Amino acid sequence: MIRPIAIYLPQFHPFPENDEWWGKGFTEWTNVTKAKPLFKGHYQPHLPADLGFYDLRLEETRIAQAELARENGIYGFCYYHYWFDGKRLMNQPLDALLESKKPNFPFMFCWANENWSRRWDGSDHLILIKQNYSKLDAENQCRFLVPFFLDERYIKVDNKPVFCFYKPELIPNVDEYVDSFRTEAQKHGIELYLCYMENQEMFSDNKFEAAIEFQPSTKYLVNFMDKVEKESLLNKFNNKYFLKMFRHLGLIELYSELRHKVGHNIEYDSYVDYLIQQYQYPQNYKRYPCVTPMWDNTARRGKDSFLFKNSTPEKYAEWLRFHKTNFSPYSNSENFLFINAWNEWAEGNHLEPCIKWGKSYLNATQSVLKNT
Repeated sequence: MIRPIAIYLPQFHPFPENDEWWGKGFTEWTNVTKAKPLFKGHYQPHLPADLGFYDLRLEETRIAQAELARENGIYGFCYYHYWFDGKRLMNQPLDALLESKKPNFPFMFCWANENWSRRWDGSDHLILIKQNYSKLDAENQCRFLVPFFLDERYIKVDNKPVFCFYKPELIPNVDEYVDSFRTEAQKHGIELYLCYMENQEMFSDNKFEAAIEFQPSTKYLVNFMDKVEKESLLNKFNNKYFLKMFRHLGLIELYSELRHKVGHNIEYDSYVDYLIQQYQYPQNYKRYPCVTPMWDNTARRGKDSFLFKNSTPEKYAEWLRFHKTNFSPYSNSENFLFINAWNEWAEGNHLEPCIKWGKSYLNATQSVLKNT
């Protein structure tokens, strides 16, 4: 049996920090509704259908999301958890989840352990809240999470709560941090099952029980884009020659624009075909597979966005079916298949119904997970 987990963003409600940084009432919907098509046939903006422009402070919304997920074959949610040396962001829905015991739906956490920056307007270098990794921080964070870990809904492997580090490579003292995190949990009678999100290469550390593939994956995208470029007109006639010629003619910006178009707008069909051809089963280490229904972060990045063109529920279903057919769980409870994401609306990446597709992606998910 496979346990499909959908990654979930708790950003859809106002909170004081966003009011200060982006303007009163800012939520993820603010970015979503500002998106514009960048070329003919470009699907933007992504606008919600059945659930509308919801507010995650409302219990009714959170229950409706869980019911919709359960009806369509999703086992549970993986919530992003934002912790900065004791400072939390986007926490109100997660606190309500614990306090109200609703929705009655399995969940786990992924610690989004990056600095909080102004990346939404392209100013990645402007840090708003910085991470501070220390032994004390690991202990404090784990101690705070204990009530969630003890919740009967929390997703576990052999009774061990599953907790994910988004980018452990950012933690300079990662061994000490993870050890301190585990030790603090053990003080409360909890053994943890720790994972990390794998976006590039395998993280060479033995502190984690497993990796969780993150899609779209830099590892596969780099190789795929290199393949695309080698087959493009630019490379057929020698990139170095064209670069020299364009520079001589004062058209270096045009050259960069051409290469930008080659690399940043990728056909979803082609990427999925490439990944399925390259993917190897069985894995030589524990890694849980992941798929993404679509991707287009125009709402956040504008013209500097990365997007999959022409994604469809049918091709998504093919990708999902590939993993469901070929992935063999490592044990009866090590049986996760991740979907990125449930509600990343500003990244054009969601299972939740939208104006264009309605419930088509959910229907495809249900068909693959329940009927094949």
